[in-house]
Amino acid sequence: MTLHATNRLITAFTALMLWLPAGAIAAGCGSPATAISQVQGHQESSPLAGKKVTVEGIITLDSRHRGGFRGFYLQQADGETDNNPATSEGLFVYTNRTTAKAGRRVRVSGKVKEFHGLTELTDIRQVLDCGKARLPEPVTVRLPWPGNHPPEHLENMRVAVAGSLTVIDNYQLARYGELTLASAPQSIPTDILDPGPEAIELRQHQQKHRLLLDDNQGVRNPDPTPWPTPSLSANNTVRAGDTVSALDGVLDFRFDAWRLQPITAPRFHKDNRRPEAPERAPQTSLRLVALNLENYFNGDGQGSGFPTPRGAETSSQFAKQSRRLVAALTLPDPDVIAVTELENDGHGKHSALATLAQAMGDHWRYVISDEDAGNDAIQTGLLYRADRVAPVGPAKRLVTGPFNRLGRRPLAQVFRPLEHGRSVRIIVPHLKSKACRGASDSNRDQGDGQGCYNHRRTTAARALVRWASELPQPQGLAGTLITGDLNSYTREEPLQVLYQAGYTSMVHHFHPCTATGCPHHTYRYRGRHGSLDYALASPALAPRVTGAWSWTANADEPRALGYRNAAQTPEDFPWRSSDHNPVITDLAL
Repeated sequence: MTLHATNRLITAFTALMLWLPAGAIAAGCGSPATAISQVQGHQESSPLAGKKVTVEGIITLDSRHRGGFRGFYLQQADGETDNNPATSEGLFVYTNRTTAKAGRRVRVSGKVKEFHGLTELTDIRQVLDCGKARLPEPVTVRLPWPGNHPPEHLENMRVAVAGSLTVIDNYQLARYGELTLASAPQSIPTDILDPGPEAIELRQHQQKHRLLLDDNQGVRNPDPTPWPTPSLSANNTVRAGDTVSALDGVLDFRFDAWRLQPITAPRFHKDNRRPEAPERAPQTSLRLVALNLENYFNGDGQGSGFPTPRGAETSSQFAKQSRRLVAALTLPDPDVIAVTELENDGHGKHSALATLAQAMGDHWRYVISDEDAGNDAIQTGLLYRADRVAPVGPAKRLVTGPFNRLGRRPLAQVFRPLEHGRSVRIIVPHLKSKACRGASDSNRDQGDGQGCYNHRRTTAARALVRWASELPQPQGLAGTLITGDLNSYTREEPLQVLYQAGYTSMVHHFHPCTATGCPHHTYRYRGRHGSLDYALASPALAPRVTGAWSWTANADEPRALGYRNAAQTPEDFPWRSSDHNPVITDLAL
């Protein structure tokens, strides 16, 4: 028989082998088998689920190592596919059998199963090593997914992402070894759109067009943390906004998300480098920094009392938290600091507020009000440099209306720079979070993108506006600045109340948003960025604001670099000192 005739016979036999019924009998390598594309089918679920089949293909990626997914990814050889782009040529084989490895052709018999959306072969009866084979060529893919459809037709297949993708979430990096990627940064919808159907539609669109870079492991807290290569450290970080290229691996579906399990090492690009704290704007006479401290609790204030209800679990952990917060707060060189998520344990010498002021240095003092801070575990606070500014008159807290019983009472104090005649009133609010625990009636999530307790936050914003207008107006007062954590994004109702009262978000004034996003943000949540923290100037004060920024020292950094995690960081490390970015405002008084 000629070589040409032999090749034709092999081709015909291969075609017959691929399209035999699902119950094809297991035999030696090269015997008739069920095509993997037939197992996958055209729909989300396999048409052969529950059936016993024998398939033959190439192991593209092995996950039978310790901590892996207890199986391997199998793909039809390039010359044996059905050439139908609607069906996948890949399959996950769930087995602890150790036969063969990546780059080997194997013959496998088992039962087809749908496991939480992943088509796999389980109850494996045989794995035959059929010899060395060339890996299938990767299919080139792009995000957003074409046609607004998830890539079910590529499940378990080798793919290569064209170009680079942007890291939009690193929150689970140390816990699960994963990064969330997208074609571009994703904004909180209500940061750029009014609450309602369009915002919900945008969120759904964003959620569909993501890809998780995984580490081919099914364990928590992988050691070392895999990304960026060789491992995460204080000076080898991956910030949200960085990009990743050379993404070549198996397209996997686990835990309700599409994932890339890499075959080759991806490349990381530091496109979002750590920025220096902004320099003071010209003519600035007072600089204010506002920061959510991410639960600053000092135990009993004497080195004991740990773990605390929130925040640090040990005294050494608290010492680390303090040093890093002090670094983040002092680098911008502020005159006044407004803080939220500070332990509500009074103003005595052992209070968290006193501890923070002492850690800041000799020149720092803190504001004390006669009114109680409220019944919440946390309070707002104000600190100031006594060698630069002086408080004018008594501090006040809002204790009426919605704050009659509830905690987190806003704090107000007038300050005057020592070398200038005019003063400014600073009000520090911290409105209710979006967490839904205990929400009822109008405070439930209304399905418009604003989350739970929006009614309560909106009512509080109205009370805040009324209170600010009723406070005494001392001679020489330039105006009022409301700065703190409003737990509301830019286009949500609480902010609209403040805008309608004449207040201007100064960060957004100096750095306007576009239709696709805002250049500054203070928080990240599940891969989306937006602003929860603001510097809102009254009409009289706005012309005296010389600059305003959110300094991306925290929210873009992985949680793994926080003070509670194992990553080693320098004592004066300001990055990820909190989960919110500081808001910095310069005033010319």
